[in-house]
Amino acid sequence: MTDILDKMAHIDPVKLGLDSTIKFRCHKKVKCYTKCCRDIRITLTPYDVVRLKNRLGLSSEEFLAIYTEPQLLEKTDLPIVVLRLLDDELKSCPFVRENGCIVYEDRPTTCRYYPLGVASLSYKEGADDAGFYFLIHEPHCLGFDEEQIMTVHEWRGDQGIDTYDEINAGWTDIIVRKRSFPPDIKLTDKSKQMFFLVSYNIDKFRRFIFDSTFLTLYEVDQKTQKAIQENEIELLKFGFKWLKGVLWQGEGIQMNEKAAEQRKTRK
Repeated sequence: MTDILDKMAHIDPVKLGLDSTIKFRCHKKVKCYTKCCRDIRITLTPYDVVRLKNRLGLSSEEFLAIYTEPQLLEKTDLPIVVLRLLDDELKSCPFVRENGCIVYEDRPTTCRYYPLGVASLSYKEGADDAGFYFLIHEPHCLGFDEEQIMTVHEWRGDQGIDTYDEINAGWTDIIVRKRSFPPDIKLTDKSKQMFFLVSYNIDKFRRFIFDSTFLTLYEVDQKTQKAIQENEIELLKFGFKWLKGVLWQGEGIQMNEKAAEQRKTRK
């Protein structure tokens, strides 16, 4: 959510909470309209990819190939994707036009937060740490001259951020926890591949569950199987929970010990 910091932005040094107020409004009559949609690095969250690929009528694999570039997330060594910008003079977002965003209803989390940045101080087991917020005040942005005043809480609701953050919560938890690890603790390549699969290639992850021995190795009740087969949000949340078991033993989805031992013996 703080990728906009990669631009030459002024960061207000004040930490904001949910009850803090911000004075900002963006609309078509503001002279800088859509300027913030160019020359920008936008990291996509798992729910961003689901919303966008469905909006465009693409599979997750097609969307990743056409609209994203893989990168490693700083201080985590985790594979993530960023939105691929157009190869034009302004390095524009592929979805921006002069009159606005053509996927506005399904715009990414980063776009919804702007002009807010969000940060979390650290990972604490079992803690309800929502972090804090700060303003990204870019010199070109005239939205701060508008008269609209909202609390951070109201802005989040107005922009639909709460839904995105709730769905992505398990993924964010993994990232924050990994960021707290010492730099010399690395994940295996297989673990990274699984993280990427669950996070972004949801169609392939569904096939991985239902077209492999997954349901033999893991104890997944029929109700859950039906939910993750039919509902992509439930599949994402299930995937995040399973990932915790892949990355940190003893957490996540319960394994079928007998089936796991048989598989181990065969190998």
